[in-house]
Amino acid sequence: MRLLNPLSFLSKYLFSSLFILYLNQATAQISVTINQAIDSTLKRNLQIRQAILDVELSTENLKLAKYNLLPNLSAGTQASFNWGRTLDVSTYNYINQRVFLNSGNLSTQFTIFQGGSLRAQIIQNKILLEANVQNIDKLKYDLTLGTLTAFLQIIAAEELLLKARQQSQLSQFNINKVKIEVRAGNKSSADLAQAEAQKAANDLTAVTIQNQLDVSLLALKQLMEMPDLSINVVKPTLNDISRAAYEIDSSNVISEAIKINPDIKIEGLKVRSALQNIALAKSSLFPSIILFGSAGSNYSSARSLATGSQQVGVDTVAVVSGTNQAVVAPAFLSTIRNYTLLKQFSDNFYQSVGITAQIPIFNRHQSRGNISKAKINLEIAKLNEMIVTNNFKKVMNQAFFDWRAAQKRLIAAEINLSALQKVLYVSEKRYRAGLLNSIEYYTTLTNYNNAELGKIQATYDLVFRRSIIDYYLNRPIRLE
Repeated sequence: MRLLNPLSFLSKYLFSSLFILYLNQATAQISVTINQAIDSTLKRNLQIRQAILDVELSTENLKLAKYNLLPNLSAGTQASFNWGRTLDVSTYNYINQRVFLNSGNLSTQFTIFQGGSLRAQIIQNKILLEANVQNIDKLKYDLTLGTLTAFLQIIAAEELLLKARQQSQLSQFNINKVKIEVRAGNKSSADLAQAEAQKAANDLTAVTIQNQLDVSLLALKQLMEMPDLSINVVKPTLNDISRAAYEIDSSNVISEAIKINPDIKIEGLKVRSALQNIALAKSSLFPSIILFGSAGSNYSSARSLATGSQQVGVDTVAVVSGTNQAVVAPAFLSTIRNYTLLKQFSDNFYQSVGITAQIPIFNRHQSRGNISKAKINLEIAKLNEMIVTNNFKKVMNQAFFDWRAAQKRLIAAEINLSALQKVLYVSEKRYRAGLLNSIEYYTTLTNYNNAELGKIQATYDLVFRRSIIDYYLNRPIRLE
C-alpha cells in the first residue's frame, strides 16, 4: 500500500489555496469614482515620482550654488623618509643623509568678486527648480486630462452598450414574432430575413461598442497603474449635469487660463533662464578677485637643538708675520639635544595671507561669442513661449466652440429622437396592419435606434466638453 507523503500533501494544499486567493483577487471588482481614479493615477504614476526626484536634485544644486559664496578650508600633511641628497624643508639646505621629513598646512580661499557669476548661478538654479516643480504640475495636468477622458469614454460606452444590447434583444423578440407570422402565412420569408439582418446589425453595433469599452477600460487601468485589477466605474447622474445652466465668458476666461497653464509657465521660466545665461556669459568679461590665506609648519629628523656651549681649549686662528707668533681664540663645543616634533612644529609655524586677481585680456573671442549665443537663445525662448501661448489660445477657443456645438447637438438629438419615436409608433401600427413593408419599417427602426445612440453620445459629449473647460480653468470636476 502506497503511503501519502504529508509534506507533498501540505505543499499542494498551500499552492491550491494561494492560487484560489490569487484568482479571487484578480477577479474581484472595485468601484471607482472619477476623483478616485485621478487620485490613483497621480499617486502611482512613475513619471511623477521621477519628476519629484528631479525637484530634489534641483534643490541640492541650488544649495551647492549658495555654498559657493562661502570660503573653502582645507588641510594637508606629508611625511616621507629620504636617502641621499635631500632638501631639508626646515632649513632649506641640502643634506646627504637619511632623514624623516614631515609637514602640515591649513589653507583657505574666499572669492570676493567673479563677475557676478556666483549670484547669477544661484538665480539660474532657482529658476530650474521652479521649472521642475512646474513639470510635476504639467504631468499631473496631462494625466488628469487623460484619466478624465478615459473615464467619460467608459461610462459613455457602457450606456451605449446597454442600449445596443436592449436593441439586440428587441430584434430577437421581433424575429420570434415574424416567425410566428410566417407560419401563419401573414409574413413572407423576406420579412424574416429582414428581421434577422436587423438583429445581425444590432449585434455588430454591440460588439463594436464592447471593443471600444474594453480599450477605454484598459487605458484607464494603465493610467491608474492597476492593469491587472478589474474595475467598475461609478456612473454620475448626467441628466442634471448636462442640463445645468453653464454660462461663461470666453474672452475673459482665456487670459485666466493662460496664467495657470503649466506649459506656458514652463516656457516663461525658460525665458528667465535664458536671461540668466546672458548674465553668466557676461561674467567672463570681468576680473576675478580671490582672497587666500594659509598656515603650516614642518619637521626634520636631521635637525638638532643647541642648548649652549663650553670652552674646551683654544684654536689657532692666525700667525703674525715676521714673529710667527700664533693668534689663538677660545674653542667652544656646542651642547645639543633632540629637536622634538612638537617643538619644531611650534618653532617653524608660518602664516600667509594674500589676494589674487585674474584679468581676462584676450581669449579668442570666446566670451563675446558665448554672449551672442545666449542672446539668440533668449529670442528662441521668447518665440517658444509665444508659440505655446498661441497654441493654447487656439485650444481654448476650440474647446468653447466644441462646447457650444455639443449643446446644439444635444438639443437637436433630443428633437430628432422625439420625432422618430412618433414616426416609429405610427410605422409599427402600419406594419402590423400590412400597410408598410418590412424594408420601410426596419429602416425606421434603425433610424430610431441610431437616434437613441446619438442622444447618448451627445449627452456625454456635452459633459466632456464642459469638463474640459472646467479643467483648463482649474475648476473642480463635477461628475459626482
